Amino acid sequence: MMAKKRTTIILFSGDYDKAMAAYIIANGAAAYDHEVTIFHTFWGLNTLRKEEHTPSKKGFLEKMFGKMMPRGANKLGLSKMNMMGMGPKMIKHVINKHKAMELPQLVEMAQEQGVKLVACTMTMDLLGLQKEELLDGLDYAGVAAYLADAEDANTNLFI
Repeated sequence: MMAKKRTTIILFSGDYDKAMAAYIIANGAAAYDHEVTIFHTFWGLNTLRKEEHTPSKKGFLEKMFGKMMPRGANKLGLSKMNMMGMGPKMIKHVINKHKAMELPQLVEMAQEQGVKLVACTMTMDLLGLQKEELLDGLDYAGVAAYLADAEDANTNLFI
């Protein structure tokens, strides 16, 4: 019996289009029966933030990071042509026109397909993010756990 193929993705970017590409690849790989891990670190963690404010005890700097960072997949900006927020509105219009899925739905689909969504605990500490602020059903781990997944993977991507 052949071993199941594995795909790992490091999602470092907090850009809507790059996160969307990561999730399209992850969902495609999962549909082809790969074990898939997306390791969210630094700005990629914003993809996993809940849209609603979650009260938590934080210091001044952590509160400031929380206010400055986008809250959830739907609030991310584009890597190019952001145009003070108009770019994301335009790309979402095009996505809807072509009856494609927006990023929040791709995240949901990944969870339904069993894609392992990992939040980097070191980055969470640095940015002052707490588990209550992130989506339910996530894994929490550091770089060693990602490397263990990546070591056995057939495909490793950095986005």
